Amino acid sequence: MKFFTSDTHFFHKELLKDKDFAPRNFDNIEDMHAAIIKNWNNRVTDRDTVYHLGDVALNFVRPEKRANEQIFRLLNSLNGHIVLIKGNHDARSLFKYLQANNYLLNGQSKFQFHDVGTIIKMNHRQLIMSHYPIMLGIVKQVINLHGHIHHYSVNIKENINVGVDTPEKDYLDYAIPFGAPFSESDIGQIINGKKIDFQKRK
Repeated sequence: MKFFTSDTHFFHKELLKDKDFAPRNFDNIEDMHAAIIKNWNNRVTDRDTVYHLGDVALNFVRPEKRANEQIFRLLNSLNGHIVLIKGNHDARSLFKYLQANNYLLNGQSKFQFHDVGTIIKMNHRQLIMSHYPIMLGIVKQVINLHGHIHHYSVNIKENINVGVDTPEKDYLDYAIPFGAPFSESDIGQIINGKKIDFQKRK
């Protein structure tokens, strides 16, 4: 099964409480990590694939190798194969470190990497996955899954923010736990919900 997420910002203490533009209500970074790991692993198995659309972590520990080691250990605690699309806060050195320490999980690489984005077909739709929102113009059965804008939403029905703090989770018929990646059915529900929302505005 496929899952989708973005902007986990592991180790980014400046997002806690009301310190930054996208505050997260945790007392410390360890509590935030624990919540994301628990909610991720409660729905993702090691046979699943999670598309992470950028800004996986901001770890300011030095030397940089130590920061990358810490991120690697954290990512290893997450179930599934992880396809990483580079975000504006993702250092190329991190991707190189993960690639150098990559390993097989159920016959497939634990990590895969894309600098800009990737495209898959799912449920008769083409999903263009990128960190930044893409203005697609007039399209049919094409959706842009993206992150980057945290608690904002692009005012276009074909753009779906899949970040951990996206407001578009409100299109779901249940409360998704913080940090849990969106499932294939979640994505379908959000796409349809946003489409209906836009139809009501006409």
